Parts: sequence; structure tokens; C-alpha cells
Amino acid sequence: MRIRSRFYRPATGSDAFTDLLFNALLGFAFMFFVAFMLMAKPDQTGKIDSKAEFIITVSWPDFHPDDIDVLVEDPRGQVLWFENKDTEVMHLDRDDRGSFHDQLIIDGQKISNPINQETVSLRAWVPGEYVVNVLHYKANYKEPVPVTVKIEKLNPEISLVYYGVHELNRIGMEVTAARFVLDNSGQPKSVNSLQKSLLSRLGPKAG
Repeated sequence: MRIRSRFYRPATGSDAFTDLLFNALLGFAFMFFVAFMLMAKPDQTGKIDSKAEFIITVSWPDFHPDDIDVLVEDPRGQVLWFENKDTEVMHLDRDDRGSFHDQLIIDGQKISNPINQETVSLRAWVPGEYVVNVLHYKANYKEPVPVTVKIEKLNPEISLVYYGVHELNRIGMEVTAARFVLDNSGQPKSVNSLQKSLLSRLGPKAG
């Protein structure tokens, strides 16, 4: 004869359902905990680890078809331009050619990118003078093109080194937007716009 404990109570249908529901909730809670542990922390999402010390941005009106180029000379005499996009000190991150190649066909529809902008980053720096020139490489109209040049220091916090607007109105026109000097600690000490041609040093491909 089996002896039943006075604490034993046969399971009923409602008890079985309660146990099943409780186990399901435990399972969902465990899966939520695992998913939460695998998720990136909110302050890390969308973070871009930029190594640049300075950034130079050259822009002109949206949808404008003209091709504007940026040329930058570093203190060693190296010139950055579209045929020499990396000088170890500087890097041409974006070479914009106006409306050329600014249209894409996606799902049978023509999509246009209206922004005209070239950017140069100084991922390292050496003391001395930097020369920032803009060149009207290709012109489609006789009206002058307003070209904005902005130079920013990024570390330890963002600060403006130079901002100005220059008009280019013919093919081959080259303008020195800014010349700035960095001291031994990487701080800009002087900024001027004394004209200096870099185009003549680059050969026939640049003209």
C-alpha cells in the first residue's frame, strides 16, 4: 500500500496550466536577458572613432555642375590633390566633381546627390605652414561660383581656425583661401590669405 504524504495534492488542470505559463514566462525572461547582454551600450551606438586632428571642408552650391578642387600643401612641401590623395600627414576623404557621377539609378529611379563638397583630414600634423587653395577645375557657366572654405581643429575640442567664401569664375582660376601655421604643440598661431600658387607644381594633369 502506498502512503501519501499529507502535503501531496494531485495536480489539477488549472495547476498544470499555471505551471506551463510560469515556465513560459521564465523562458521569455531568460531570452530577454541574453538579448539585452548582447546589445551594444546606448552610448556606443553610432559612435565614429575619428583619428583626425584637423578637417578642411570645401563646399559650393548644391546641384551646381562645376568641378571645384582643393589643393593643400603641408610644411614638408607635399601637395595633396585628386591625383595624390594621401601624403601621410593629410588625406583627401572626398573628391567631388560637381554634378558628374552624382546621379544613381536605384530600382529604375534616378536619384541625385545635390551636395557639392570636398573634405581633407589631417590625421597627423607636423609643425609649420599649411597652404589651402581652391581651383576651378571645370566651369559650365560664366557666373562666378561661391566656394566656402572651413578649417576646424578637432582635438581636444572643436574650434574654428578659418572660415571664408571665395568666388571662382573661370577654368584654371586658383585662389589661396588660407595659410595657417601650427606650432610644436599643434596649435594654430597665424592665419592669412597671402596668395601662393600650387597648381604650377603639379604638371599638366592639374590644369
